[in-house]
Amino acid sequence: MTYTPPCPPPPLSLAEVEALARRAHSGQTDKAGRPYAEHLAAVAAGVRERGGSDEQIAAAWLHDAVEDDALSRDWLAGAALTDATKDMVLAVTKRAGEPVEEYTARILATPGALLIKESDLAHNADPARLAVLDAATRERLTAKYAKVRGLLGLASTTQR
Repeated sequence: MTYTPPCPPPPLSLAEVEALARRAHSGQTDKAGRPYAEHLAAVAAGVRERGGSDEQIAAAWLHDAVEDDALSRDWLAGAALTDATKDMVLAVTKRAGEPVEEYTARILATPGALLIKESDLAHNADPARLAVLDAATRERLTAKYAKVRGLLGLASTTQR
């Protein structure tokens, strides 16, 4: 008799990933004081609108989970997600002390990750979101996002 190892579970559905991300970030707010899940939903919607795959949409829901310590790297490693989704999540996860050039190079080197970061930057740099911040924070973030967009080779967004 030959041993057949158990099959891994199927990847989580997008609805399951969304529910998981919402639970993981429950109680968190963004810089403007809005529920953090609104940002996750906007990034996932942006990936979908830009033609992203289900794996990219799943990664968009989870794009800040490891960075924000909402979920651990160990959890991600064992999660019922495709390797591509896990790779994209880790690609867009900033590491402490990491130069922005290394961060953006990792995103560019990981298939599918650029679309997630593009959607993240688009939502972060939305003039309506930035308008509620104090001027110094707004200017600092606008410059930061522009630098990252430049390093990623993304066209700059027009601010109204």
